[in-house]
Amino acid sequence: MATRASRPLGVVTRGTTNPNRLRRVDNWMVENCADALRAAPDPLVVDLGYGATPVTAVELRARLAARVRSDVRVVGLEIDPVRVDAAQPAADPPGLTFARGGFELAGLRPTVVRAFNVLRQYDESEVAAAWATVLAGLAPGGLLVEGTCDEPGRLGSWILLDSTGPRTLTLAARPTTLESPAELAERLPKALIHRNVPGEPIHDLIRALDDAWRAAAGYAPFGPRQRWLRAVSTVRTQGWPVLRRPREWRQGQLTIPWPAVAPRGRGQGRV
Repeated sequence: MATRASRPLGVVTRGTTNPNRLRRVDNWMVENCADALRAAPDPLVVDLGYGATPVTAVELRARLAARVRSDVRVVGLEIDPVRVDAAQPAADPPGLTFARGGFELAGLRPTVVRAFNVLRQYDESEVAAAWATVLAGLAPGGLLVEGTCDEPGRLGSWILLDSTGPRTLTLAARPTTLESPAELAERLPKALIHRNVPGEPIHDLIRALDDAWRAAAGYAPFGPRQRWLRAVSTVRTQGWPVLRRPREWRQGQLTIPWPAVAPRGRGQGRV
């Protein structure tokens, strides 16, 4: 359960959500946050800003419990007390609870925090402080996964952070509905969405991926997944340090070290 803490830090989000909206990032967390959770004395995960309904927290707990640790605990935190009260019927203590809290994490010390579609409504200048506040509240070796996605969960992106700051950026799409990787620009994390302009690395990456997708049109008869695989492979061959994770590529994702896409200019994308 959450401990008593100071007033929650942050503002109430729009709260829109849908079942399976965060399935892509959940599955990615199963693969990439598992070591931290398995090593943790207390496998506590916070779903920060879960929204108007608790469905994404319910799904996150089920996926982590089934595939990482059966004793994982998920706490859904919301600033709006009405949302916290409305979520209580979905609670299943000790594995799943809901409490009022914001970036200060309500005094909890989680191993993993997922904050999705939370910073989207903030100003870019506020991102670093929000990251720093969350990271300061993590347990030793803890991780923050912060990002955004469209409402059906077909397009998204997220940043993995640890105590040192951002580590990687992941771009994710459903190849069967993808018309162009340029669509991903609309769903970049707040730290990057206004940086999709000439001269910024994230703009160059998305342009390279979009060019590679068009060049791979000949693979379309073999299915959109094969076309995506070809496009990602091409981008990597061109020198982008895309991490070689074949399973991730097949799922319509690519992950790249943060320094390759970090915004240019002092104080941008840092904690």
